[in-house]
Amino acid sequence: MQNILEVKNLSKKYKGFELKNVSFNLQKGMIMGLIGENGAGKTTTIKAILNIINSDDGNIKIFNLEMKENEKQIKEDIGVVLDDSFLSDYLNAIDINKVMKNIYQRWDENLYFKYIEEFKLPKDKIIKEYSSGMKMKLKITVALSHNPKLLILDEPTSGLDPIARNEILDILQEFIQDEEKAVLVSSHITSDLEHIADYITFISNGKIIFTKTRDELIDNYGIVKCSKEEFKKIKPKDFIKYKKNKYEYEILIENKNEFKKKYKIDVIDKATIEDIMIIYIKGEK
Repeated sequence: MQNILEVKNLSKKYKGFELKNVSFNLQKGMIMGLIGENGAGKTTTIKAILNIINSDDGNIKIFNLEMKENEKQIKEDIGVVLDDSFLSDYLNAIDINKVMKNIYQRWDENLYFKYIEEFKLPKDKIIKEYSSGMKMKLKITVALSHNPKLLILDEPTSGLDPIARNEILDILQEFIQDEEKAVLVSSHITSDLEHIADYITFISNGKIIFTKTRDELIDNYGIVKCSKEEFKKIKPKDFIKYKKNKYEYEILIENKNEFKKKYKIDVIDKATIEDIMIIYIKGEK
């Protein structure tokens, strides 16, 4: 399947933080979740992909075009949601429609107001008077309303109640149904990604830990809880990392079936994406 986004050896150095050789590909028809702790490099990666910040090294291709050489053309086909909406707090929904019509060639006024109605957003109220959840819904509405081929979203469900989050997740899944579009979405709410993501890319301390399918993570990874004596019998090569709690050890493993056969352990807990992330970050090897 064709890549819609290719990130290769992306690097950026700041005082106290460095993005180190970040590489991953996103194919058409797919949703990729970008996970990691605060300060891991998720937003820096997204801003570098969008050429909002200049990377020190690396190459970005979107729609098989070099980002730095074709930025204007590429951005016409990208819908973006960032923490900063770049919209004046003193505009209302009607004003924003007028502004966006002059920015995007394929701005769809009917689609825009369809989402405004669906999200129950007031048309006359200025953005400054919106709640945080309403502001996020408006940003997502703007991102979707010029018929993009790629959505890049940084924490799009942050500040939304469960009903609104579910609405957004449904929209993202509908967006990729024709298998010509794709979504890159960073989120701290990893349970959302378990519902919609095809791939998970995990970044920590500026480095990619892995890119794996959601099914691979959910089906194969597991957590073994055991005593100190039981832990000593397990070979380090047979687990990823462990976390020592007050009364037991928690061990993150990559292949539940093989581990069961080798160690004759019947009970292996399911590992959520959040569990995997926490033990990778906090655990020991």
